[in-house]
Parts: sequence; structure tokens; C-alpha cells
Amino acid sequence: MKRIISPSALSGRVTPPCSKSYAQRALAVALLAEGESLIGNVEMCDDRRSALRCIEALGAKVEKIDDSTLKVRGGFNPNTDSLNIGESGLSTRLFTPIASLCDRPITINGEGTILYRPISMMIEPLRQLGVSVRDGGGFLPIQVCGPMRGGKVEIDGSISSQFLTGLLLSLPMAQSDTTIYVNNLNSLPYVDMTIETARRFGVEIAHKDYREFFIEGGQKYRSANFMIEGDWSGAAPMLVAGAVAGEVTVENMSRLSLQADTAIVKALISAGAEVESTDNSVTVRRRKLRAFEFDATHCPDLFPALVALAANCEGVSTIYGTERLLHKESNRAATLAEEYAKAGIEVDIDEENIMRIRGGQIHGCTTDSHGDHRIAMSMAIAALTADEPITIEGAECVAKSYPSFFDDLEQLIVK
Repeated sequence: MKRIISPSALSGRVTPPCSKSYAQRALAVALLAEGESLIGNVEMCDDRRSALRCIEALGAKVEKIDDSTLKVRGGFNPNTDSLNIGESGLSTRLFTPIASLCDRPITINGEGTILYRPISMMIEPLRQLGVSVRDGGGFLPIQVCGPMRGGKVEIDGSISSQFLTGLLLSLPMAQSDTTIYVNNLNSLPYVDMTIETARRFGVEIAHKDYREFFIEGGQKYRSANFMIEGDWSGAAPMLVAGAVAGEVTVENMSRLSLQADTAIVKALISAGAEVESTDNSVTVRRRKLRAFEFDATHCPDLFPALVALAANCEGVSTIYGTERLLHKESNRAATLAEEYAKAGIEVDIDEENIMRIRGGQIHGCTTDSHGDHRIAMSMAIAALTADEPITIEGAECVAKSYPSFFDDLEQLIVK
């Protein structure tokens, strides 16, 4: 599917979907908890559907109470020998350790770009924890057979913290205590979200400077009522849209959130946009924008929105952390350079771990999303200030995280 976005001014209010990072964590823990949990403010996207499929396959009973509330009766009791995690990286690294609690083989497989994203960082640590693992050369599919027993294990956190999240949420169910030693951990705010989610369901996880984590075995999760907050990853492109094309208020968002992508506010202020916050909303207004520097190491999902912002700034903006982009839905650094070049914007990724974007006039063109939802959203925001419309091929990929993105953008356009 293609979408054509014309140059436009924006004004209005929008509510992005719930945080898929929190939603997937809460659904996973509700599976492991005893009793019935209520998960509120849940909106469906491809990744959340993947998580729902997984918890039902692993024993949870899910009932839809209303359009945004799910009742989950927990109880880890797999009723299948295979899990389909769709195209979700978090589901892959979250539900593989959870499936490893089972004493019979379970095969985890997916579809689309997830089949080309590496999972080798999971294999040896799982084996050290007593899990039998059969893998496909460091990629899906992978077969695991537990039960995972706990112990001492060392993992690499440089590519993603998602596998650590899977271990932290599953190992309280192991028989023995576990100490996890983590090297080069990135995305620290996401780890905080994991620890907070576990705590909300009655399980404590301790750590020492994010390098050493201690998980007591034999714990039991308690059922809980969990309201999912708004998604800062989805809010980011809308906030940038306000900064470059008018005025946008994003609702159901708190700057006190643990989500890593709250950092978009710092970038917007650094670039000269006007930002106003309340307890549950953020408003961004267009002002003269200047080049900025920003470290996105712990919030790599912001890169596409940041490039759309930088393209509208006077001068050369510098963003650090490109090494985090190699294993997303696309090689995001290379994809951003390729697609923005079509629009006349220079994105330089020649320096190690650095991206430089020279702001200037954005030109109309036809771009390719590369099946990456955040690339599609980034190019849509860029189109707002282009000299001609931009056509986005493969725009349907936004369904992965923000199905109503184009509808929400359309209702902000000043007619």
C-alpha cells in the first residue's frame, strides 16, 4: 500500500496508542501470575497481537472486557509445541526465556524481517541456565526445552536489552536463585520498565549499577490491575510534526514516564521548538529550528523522528548511537540515509556510531518504507514541509505499532 503525503500545516490534538513495550511486558507477567489480571488501555497493533497469541499458547485465558480492557487468567501451562511471534523483536526475546520454563520442547518462529534479526546472544546463556537449545544458525526458528533452573550467567547487552527483559521476568519462576552479569548494557530505561512491571505484579528484582542482577527463585507473581500508559515511541513523530509544521498536542502522555523515548522532548527543546507540558499532555509549536546534538544510544527508536526533525533544522545536526540501528526492522541508519537522499537531504553515516544530517529544503519524491514502521512515519513527517508531495511505498507497515497513524496525521492537517 502506498500513501501520498502533501505539504501541510498542522493544528490539533491526538492520542497515540498505548505503549507496546509496557503492554507486552504486562501481558507476559499476567500469563505467569496467579489469578485474574486486568490490563487496561490496550489497543491492538501487530506486535500486541503477537504477544496475545503467545500468552494464550502458553496457557493464559484472555477475555475482552471492552474495547480497551483485557482480563487475563494466568497460569503457565503450554498447550502447544510452537510459538509464532510474528515480526516482534521484543516478543522473540521475551517469550523464548518464558517458554524455556517448560519441561518439553517448544519451537519459536516468526515471519518477515524478524527472521533476519540475530538471536545468537540468547543461545549460550540459556544453555548455561539448563535449557536445551536447538537453533537455526543464530536466527529463528529456535527450539528450547527446559525447565530453566537458574544459576549464574553472563550475557551481552550491547545489541538489545530485550533478552535481559525476558530473563528478568521468567527467572523468578525458576527453582534456584540467579545472578546475571551483563556486559555493555544499552537501553537502560527499558530495563527500568521491566523491573517496575515485575514489581507491580509482586516480584522484586535487584541490581547493582545495571551490571549485576539478582533474581530470587521460587517467587510467585500476583494478579494485578495494570493501566498501560501512552506510547512515547508513537508520540515522537507527532511531536516532531508539531515542531516543523504548526502546533500539535499529544494527549495521555506523562513526562514522568520511565519510557526511554521521553527524551524526544530534550531534542525538541535543543532544536529550538516550543514545548509545553501538563500532567498528561505535551504540546509542541513550530519555531525557527537550529541544528542540535543528541545521544540516542539508549533510545534508538527515536532516530527516524530525529532525522525528520534535523532535516528541518538550519545547519548540521549530530546524533550518536547508530550502532544500535543495525538489527531493527531494517538497517535503519542505511535506510534513513538512502530514503532521505531521495528527498534531497544529506544523511552521513560514514563515521563510526555517528549520524550527521544537513538540514535543507525537502523535495517531493517516492520513498520505500523497507517494511519498517518508523521509516514510514519519518518520511510522512518529512513530507509536511517538502516542496512537493512524498509518496511512501509499503506504508501499511505502520500497523506494527501505530495502525491509525495516517488517520491521526490526516485529522491534524489544517484544511
